[in-house]
Amino acid sequence: MSDPNASAGPAFWEDGELGYRRSLTDFADRPLMLDEPYRLAHLPLVAPDHPRVIARQEGRSYEMGVHPPIFSLVLPVDSALLSGSEPFQRLHAEMRAAPFAAKIAWDILPRRSERLHATLCGTLSTGEAPSIDDGTRQALARIEPFAVDLRGPFSGNVNRGRIYLRVYPEKRDGLNPIHAVQAAFGRPPGDLYLVGLYNLTDDLDASETAALAEIIARWWDVSLLRFEVTELWLLGACDDLVLDSQIADRLALRADAPISATPLRP
Repeated sequence: MSDPNASAGPAFWEDGELGYRRSLTDFADRPLMLDEPYRLAHLPLVAPDHPRVIARQEGRSYEMGVHPPIFSLVLPVDSALLSGSEPFQRLHAEMRAAPFAAKIAWDILPRRSERLHATLCGTLSTGEAPSIDDGTRQALARIEPFAVDLRGPFSGNVNRGRIYLRVYPEKRDGLNPIHAVQAAFGRPPGDLYLVGLYNLTDDLDASETAALAEIIARWWDVSLLRFEVTELWLLGACDDLVLDSQIADRLALRADAPISATPLRP
């Protein structure tokens, strides 16, 4: 007799255990207005002539959206796998046809396609790439490759104007492998793993905000892509959209693991 669980896919952490619901934009509050962090770090890159651009700010290193190189540990997302996903194709078509579509910086997408990622450990160093010591590399090599379920879209309560996809990591023996990655770098466990995708070029009016809220609600539980993570990137960038970026290092999980993401069956 065959094992009824033999073809079962991985289990994933869910909303009650992660921070997406807690951090969602409050769409009932008012029309979506680009917030200050977005107008400082993102708007200068997608709509530099917008009157609400914050070109610079005392105590911050941004100058029209550009800053000294910052290196972070990220979970890469293969844009070819994502683009080939039928659910994502349907979502993307809806975004193209949405009432607010004219306010999305579509020209940015191909410029970022090879650097799609979710940040796991931000700002490991500034200026020069950090040196990853042997202990950290060994800790990563002990972590098994793990599956993630990519869902979306998502608009948060910070950086209002950026629309993300959400990463749901595999639950393995009750543990979150992303927490193990963060612990290897001495970072506390996080519960938000966001893949920045779409960027707005202007505030939304009430009807446009309602349309975005409706799309987010309807697509909330839809799996766009499942794949196995076998490596992480040390990514350096001079802007928050990683338009000017470099992969300083590729860090493999489990020393004998391959280094390319593999799509999984839902």
